[in-house]
Parts: sequence; C-alpha cells; structure tokens
Amino acid sequence: MSRFGLRDWIILLTLVPTLAVGIILGSYFTLTRYQELNDFLVEQGRTIATPLANAVEHALNENNVAELKRVISDTHNQHAPLIKSIVLYNAQHQLILTSNYYPEIELLKFDNGNALPKQLYIKQLKHSILFSLPIFDKSTLSQESLLISQDLPIKAYINLEISTDRAIIARQSAMLFSIIMISLAIAIGLVIAFRFTNKLSDPIKKLVFAVDQLKSGELDTNLPQRMTGEFEILRRGLNDIAENMVTQKDEMQKHIDQAISDYRETLEQYETQNIKLNFAKREAQRANQVKSDFLAKMSHELRTPLNGVIGFTRQLSKTPLNKHQKDYLDTIEFSAKSLLTIISDILDFSKLEAGAMELEHIHFQLRDTINEALTLLAPNAHDKKIELSLYIAKDISDHVIGDPTRFKQILINLISNAIKFTENGSVTIDVTGRMLSDYKQTLLISVKDTGIGIDANKQDSLFLAFGQADSSITRKFGGTGLGLIITKHLVEAMGGKISLNSAIGKGSCFTFNAELEIPKHQYAVDLPLAPLEQKRILFFEPFEHSFEAAVELLESWQLNVTPCTSLGELEDAFSQPFNFDIGLLAIDIDPNDLQACRDLIKRCREKCDYLYVLVNTISHSYREVVVNAGADACLSKPMNHRKLCHTLAAPYRLDHPTISTPTNTDEKLPLKALVVDDNDANLRLMCALLQDKIESFDTAHNGAQAVSLAKSRKYDVILLDIQMPIMDGVTACKLILESSLNEQTPIIAVTAHALSSEKESLLSSGFTSYLTKPIDEEILMKTIAEFGSKDYQPKVQPAKLISSEPPFESMMIDWQLALQRAGGKEDLANEMLSMLLLSIPETQKLISEAFAENNNNELLSIIHKFHGACCYTGVPKIKALAETIETALKQSQTVKDIEPEIFELQDCLSGLMQDAGAIQNVE
Repeated sequence: MSRFGLRDWIILLTLVPTLAVGIILGSYFTLTRYQELNDFLVEQGRTIATPLANAVEHALNENNVAELKRVISDTHNQHAPLIKSIVLYNAQHQLILTSNYYPEIELLKFDNGNALPKQLYIKQLKHSILFSLPIFDKSTLSQESLLISQDLPIKAYINLEISTDRAIIARQSAMLFSIIMISLAIAIGLVIAFRFTNKLSDPIKKLVFAVDQLKSGELDTNLPQRMTGEFEILRRGLNDIAENMVTQKDEMQKHIDQAISDYRETLEQYETQNIKLNFAKREAQRANQVKSDFLAKMSHELRTPLNGVIGFTRQLSKTPLNKHQKDYLDTIEFSAKSLLTIISDILDFSKLEAGAMELEHIHFQLRDTINEALTLLAPNAHDKKIELSLYIAKDISDHVIGDPTRFKQILINLISNAIKFTENGSVTIDVTGRMLSDYKQTLLISVKDTGIGIDANKQDSLFLAFGQADSSITRKFGGTGLGLIITKHLVEAMGGKISLNSAIGKGSCFTFNAELEIPKHQYAVDLPLAPLEQKRILFFEPFEHSFEAAVELLESWQLNVTPCTSLGELEDAFSQPFNFDIGLLAIDIDPNDLQACRDLIKRCREKCDYLYVLVNTISHSYREVVVNAGADACLSKPMNHRKLCHTLAAPYRLDHPTISTPTNTDEKLPLKALVVDDNDANLRLMCALLQDKIESFDTAHNGAQAVSLAKSRKYDVILLDIQMPIMDGVTACKLILESSLNEQTPIIAVTAHALSSEKESLLSSGFTSYLTKPIDEEILMKTIAEFGSKDYQPKVQPAKLISSEPPFESMMIDWQLALQRAGGKEDLANEMLSMLLLSIPETQKLISEAFAENNNNELLSIIHKFHGACCYTGVPKIKALAETIETALKQSQTVKDIEPEIFELQDCLSGLMQDAGAIQNVE
C-alpha cells in the first residue's frame, strides 16, 4: 500500500507550488531591500564624511581645538543615532579627538605597518560601516604643486563609524512581512485543498469499501447511489464485476464437485497401483543388491587368478626365452593387465552404485602422489612421442590429508584418456588452488591435451555409465566407458566437481577441483636444498609449459637460473665469461640424429661443472648414449622433483650416504644396508652403531625415500621403522617386495613398542624379523649377520663403557645406561640427550593439545615417537611411562583412563628440564 493517499497528494500538489513561489518572491524582495538599505547607508556616509573632513581640516590647520571639538560634536549630534562615533587620529595613529569614546574604538585606527588612505576608504564591519578620509598638510603647499594634492603629506585622518542597526531592523521587518505573506498563501491553499478533497474522498471511500467486500467474499455487494463524472463509470463497472463473480462462483462450484468425484475414483486406482509398485520396487532392490554383491564377489574372485597369471608371467619372463616366446609372454601380460583394469573399474563402479566407497583420511605429499601417477603413464606418452608436462603452483601446500589412492586414480583415468586420444602434441597437467582456511585448501587440477577432441553434443554422455563419445571408439582405442563415471563420483566424494571443455580437432581439457585438509603439524621438507643455494644452473627446455614449471621450481630452490628455450639462447649462454655449476638440458632424442645430441652435450659439458639431461624416453640404450656423451646422469621426463633435487645436490652434499673404508676391512661385515627412521636421533645412533660394523649403508627419513632407494640400489638387509610420515613402514615394505631391486632382500622391522599381536602382523606383512627399541648393539649385529649374510659370522665385542660424569645431575638420568645405548661413545650419548631435551617443550605442547582435544590417535602418534627417542638416552623412568601410555592407547583405552600417567609424564619432563636448566643453556 502507498504511503500517500489521494488526499495527501492533492494537499501536497497545492502547497508545494505555493510554498516555492512564496519563498522565491520573499527571498528576492528581502535581498533587494537589504541591498537598498546598504547602498543608502554608504551614500549617507559619503555625504557626511566629505564636508566633515573639510571642516576638520580647516580647524586643524588653524590649530583651533575649540572649533575642532565643535565641528565633530555638532556633526555627531546632527546625524545621531546614525553616527556611532567620529574619531580623529594623527599621522602616527594617535588619538586626537572623538565624539564618543568606548573601549573598542582603538580597533578603528590603522595599523602602523599599513599605509594611510589618500582618499575616502570604506570598510564593512560586523555591526557598522567605517569611512576613513585623510587630512593633508597644506602648509607645505607650493606654487608648483598647487593642484597635486595627492602628493601632500597626510597630517591626520578621520574615521566616521555609521551604525547599521536601523538597516538590520528594516531588513527584519521586510523578512517578517515576507513570512506573513507566505503563511497567508499557504493557509489559503490549504483551505482550497481541503474543500476540493472533500468532494473526492466520499465516492472514493464508497468504492474502496465495495472492493474490500468483494475481496472478503461478499459477492452481493452493490452501489445503488449514482455518482458524478468518472466515479459513475467506476461504480457501474464494480457492480458488473460483482454480478459476474456470482455467476462464475456457481459454475466453479459445479466443476469442483465433478472434479472431486473424479479424483476419488482416480485415487482408488492409484492406491491399488502403488501397492503393486511397492512390491515391484522391493523385488528390484533385492535384485539390484544381489547384482552388486555378485559384481563385487566376482571381481575379487577374478582378480585373484589374474594376479597369479601376471605374477607368474613376470617370473617366466626372467627365464631364458626366445624372441617369439618373449612376444607371447608380453601379449599375455598386456592382456591380463587390461582385463585386470576392466575388472577394477567394474568393482569400483559396483562399490559406487552400492554406496560402499569410503575415502581414506591420511597424510600424504601431493607432488609425490602426482609423480607416481605420471611415472606409470610416462612410457605410453613416450611411445607416442607426446610431451607430458606437470605444473604445480608454488603457493600450493605439498602436505595434505585425504585419500592418495583415489586421488591418484582420478589423475590416472584423466591422463591416460588424454594420452590415449592424442596422436601428437602434448598432455599438460596444471595444479593451482587457494586457501579456504588455515587448515583447508581447494585444488583446481586441469588435464589438457591436443588430441582428437569431442563434439559438444556428445560431451554429456561421457559421464554416464558405459558412455563414450563414439560407438566405434571402443574398437579403436579400447575401454569400458566406466573410467569417467568413476572419476566423477570420486571427485564429488572429495567435495568437488568435474567439467569438460573440448572441440573437434582442438583437443580437450578436463578440469576438476577437490577440497583437501592441511595437517596441523607438517613435517619438514626432506629435500637436500641447502647445497643448491645460489648455484648457477644453465637450463634448456624448448617446450613452453615444461619450461615455465621447471624454472619456477628451480628458482624456489634458490638456484640462480639461466633459462633457455631455443638453441640460439643456449649459444648466447655459452658465450658468458663464466662457467655454470650445473647444466640441465631437456633433449628430445631423435634416433636418426644421435650425433647432434652428442655434440650438444659436449658443448654444454665444456661450460658446466656437472651436466644432467632430461629425455622423453625410458629406454636404457638411449640413456646410455647420453651418459657416454658426457652427461653425469640422465633422467626421464616428466621431471620428478624429488629425483631431480637429489641428483642436482649429490655432488655438493656432505650428508649423503658414504662407504666407510677403514684400514682393517676384515673386521667389517661385507654388507650394504638401508636404514630408515624419521627420528634424527634414532637414525644417527643406528648409523653410529653400524659405521664400524658393516662396509656401507644408506639412510632415509621416510618410507617413500626408502622405496625410491630400493628401486635403484641393491641391499643385503633393510632396517625399516614402522611409524613414519608420508609413508609408513608397512606400506614401504609391501612396495619394496612387490617392485624393486630388493624383492628378495630381508627387511627387519624396527619399532619402539610392539604388542604380541602387532609382531605377528608385522611378520605376516612381509617383514623377515623385527627389533624392539632400544636396540642392543650385539642383538643388532647378530640379526644383520643372520639375515644379511648367513655364511659370515661376525665377531661382535661388547662395547667398552668408559667412566664419565653425566652432563648434569638428575634423578631421571641413568648415565651408564645412556653410555651403553650409545655403544660406549660419550659424545654420542651427550648428543642424544641434548636432542631429547630440545624436543621436550614441543612434545609437552603436543601432548597437552591432544589431551585437551581427547584425540587418542594423535596422542598415540606423539607418544610413540617420543618413546622411540627415550630408548637411547638413559631416562628409564620416562621411557617406562611412555611405554605404559602407548600400551594403554594401543589397547583402545581412552585418554581419560590414562590421565594420571600423562600428568606424571608431564611432571617428569618438567623436572628433567629444571635439572638441565633453561633450554637456552641446553642449546
């Protein structure tokens, strides 16, 4: 409803013009009257000031004081009350005479710094107007300057102050008169408006009342009284509407009664059909569940023999075979893998259809997971001479929480499709994103290819089960059509969406996003970046996408990069007066022109201390050509950041694994071991114990590094910690035994605490044996000798403990035990204790947070890691408490159940820190 009614609008339209015209006219006449009065006062002042100045000049020249007083007094009295005061000053601004003295009169004289006026000067004051006239000294008048009065010196000046009070009163009277006239006009307008609105309001009220009655359902409304003008037309129309509504109501009621009767009959039929449909629906659901269960069981049943076929095919391929037998085995293995892929797709689809697909929630590294997918698919891209390139934005967190297996499955499905439908060109993967909060980020991943493209009319069918863009595409490229529907469901399960942008002949771009959490406690970057800082590197990469991704990565490692995208730019780099520390070349090897590749490598070798080459192939023969031409190492594309970093840093690292060669090598076991532990203190102690006992060993800080080393180096024995970040020991053990150079190598589990059931589980997972921390040197060497080399019996002598004093006195420390755990090395024992003390504040903080959040899993992880550190530092009471808490947590006890032990552990840690002094002193 409008805020203004008709009556209000009529009054408003009457008053607004009247008020506007009155204000304009009143303002005009008031301003005009004000200007006239002001001009009148100025003219009056001129008329009085000029003769007054002449009379004062005459009396002043005659030095007649009496005459001077009379002239000023008579002039003031004659024009009172117009004149407020008459003041006479000499040329030095000193008061000579005034007709009316008051304190503010001193403000009328001119300042000493201002020149005296030589003609009439008028100044407007707040409540008066000031007229100033000079009085010249005519005693100096000469015959030559008789007419030049302006050059005469000023003897005095007179100020005449005219009051404006009467003018103000006159202006106020004029304004009051204007207000009275405007008010009178408004009053007359109101009277006219009210009389006019009264003639309109009565018929309008009757019409509105009639309309309200019709709205409320009173259809017998009628206006019998005639009205005038247009109101009569409205009255007749309203009466006609009321009559029509009565007629329509009767007809509508008839239709409603008929419809209700028909509806009742239809409803009875629907009820009968619904009962039948419910029975049919239940039968369909049972059949669908039976089908899903059958698919899941059959998929598992089929996977088991297929895995056996693939496994024995691989074993058979290692035996001596002729060329035809090798081809047959390759065909069998390829067909089995294809069938296994189809079965896996059917199994995933049945899980998704049954709603049984559950995503894991574990910590993994994003770059490593993507690189694993690219490593699997790179051979297919290399075979087709397709450039496979990855770009990950530098602001993306590498540490995330999610399901790495399913995330990798999405990438494999999209990238494998891109490679499959691309005959030449490239397949590029771009990973960008943004932070949603401190502990959550959203990733945007796009997979773009230069393949055949997809028609816009057929793109929607790709995300349907068994859907493909072309019915003949299965015969040409193969596939079940389940990959994209599975991918779509997995992306949606990760909180994202997938989209497609494609055109025939212009390639395709699949884009999806996923929300992944960021762990609260991230592990430090385990790449050897420190040796690479400010090293000069010459980088050559013709492919633009790979070039930009690599340059950004190398610069983030603090390398001083000289980028080249063409041979011309590379020649310019060769002309620099300095040599480069590292050369990194990406070369597309042409089998028909290997000499050009050799020449380029030789040219680069002259300018680079170390030279590494990236090739678009996994062929060992081509890589040997590159190395023989002068390269220090050859890596396959797409570039794996971890392998590249370790390769570039290898010549500059001081901490990379080395082989110890003492004078008397007969005392060492001829073994090569791999030691894996995420705790630096434990890893350092293991290295110290092994350094004088075996010929060589490598170290790794997590399971992923261990798997990487196991694929490139052969070991006699592997010591593997169980609980580690990025990849745990059990997963690493399985991967090493499945595909590496160490499938037959004994793997020893090393854990700080293991229940009997856990020990059995470790052995069933593939571990040959296990060691419990703290590791005794004699037991360690016996285990290595037993499983590493059964034909060699080591001479293990117990460590000779030296007599020394602990670094500080504390009831918590058993120094002799610490020395025993450190193999009798006092420096190592001190270092182990210092590392424990430095970790205590952070451990206490993490324990308090996990206890406050009642998080059993987080607390178990913290206590397990701390328990492992306590095993070698000679703190038996603290170790016993950590072991008790860990055992209770593994037995599914709640945090509240072990609250006393946690508080006691915190007290013991605080007491140990107090005994050791401040952390600054420890450091």
